[in-house]
Amino acid sequence: MNAGRLIAVVGPSGVGKDSVMAGMIAARPEVRLVRRTITRAPGLGGEDYDAISQDAFDAVAQQGAFCVYWTAHGLSYGIPGDVLTDVQSGKDCLANFSRGALLQAADAFPKMIVLNITASPATLAKRLAGRGRETEAEIAARLAQADKALPCALNIVTITNDGALEDTINEALTALQPARV
Repeated sequence: MNAGRLIAVVGPSGVGKDSVMAGMIAARPEVRLVRRTITRAPGLGGEDYDAISQDAFDAVAQQGAFCVYWTAHGLSYGIPGDVLTDVQSGKDCLANFSRGALLQAADAFPKMIVLNITASPATLAKRLAGRGRETEAEIAARLAQADKALPCALNIVTITNDGALEDTINEALTALQPARV
């Protein structure tokens, strides 16, 4: 059996990663949508995630519960260890990722594809303000990170999410289709 792929979705805060990913899964339900563990309070909207305290996160990370984990924007994020098993058994898995964790993920997932979603600064600012999770200072800090470069030597597919969501989803599916999404 051929190994599957980890499709690591990255992009600045407010770019619409969760919406694009939900649309991709609706179109391709055989792909696993990875549920991350995050040291964020429960019920804040956006993606479905497993909320956990920092102390509990640190403990389960030390026990090997995650195949990849990182810290960004003052929070810790973990990808469950069973994602590696799924990919090795031939399943494609779609996960929201941090650009800073891509090299770590590439070590664990040799066939990883990075789906880099971009949008204009105006679009990002509007979306961040609209979701109501960050202060103005936090929004400014996130926008300052929006153009952060991706590591070299990765298999990267870049799409823009400034227009209709359906168009972005179709563009992502088409770009990933040659290998199986």
